[in-house]
Amino acid sequence: MTARPERPERPGRARRLGLPPLAVLGLAALGLPRAVAHDLDLVGPAVNAVLVFAPLAVWIAAAVLARAPRPLLTLTAVGACYGVLLGAVHLLLWSQGFDSGPPRLGGNLEGALPPAAEAALLRGFAFVSSAVTGTAVGAATGAVAWPLTRLAARRRPR
Repeated sequence: MTARPERPERPGRARRLGLPPLAVLGLAALGLPRAVAHDLDLVGPAVNAVLVFAPLAVWIAAAVLARAPRPLLTLTAVGACYGVLLGAVHLLLWSQGFDSGPPRLGGNLEGALPPAAEAALLRGFAFVSSAVTGTAVGAATGAVAWPLTRLAARRRPR
């Protein structure tokens, strides 16, 4: 049996991001317990704070330890994945997330749309909001990781 020839390395997503796509998804999934706990009102403020900040610290550490060449891009991608997952969790737990029933349009728009259209509009905006928020959180953690990766690169040889 002959050995397979090595494939030439090509610039793929993992190389551009500094992490394999599965690692990006795994890091994004670290934020899901907080979304579930928040929507179901399962934890108090102290545990919620841990569930908020621990995944972000892991994101930053992963980018630094992986020596991500572009940590801002890397963690923005993680944040975008997190935002999509966050939006999905919020949609799945939509009914449980609101004690007094789901939100409704008010003011001049109250009753202007059929109930199904109103629900679809509100859920759509909630999903987009989650995706944008997740992407922004990823970019913020990337901005923190960027100087740290540069500092770490100076301190240790490759």
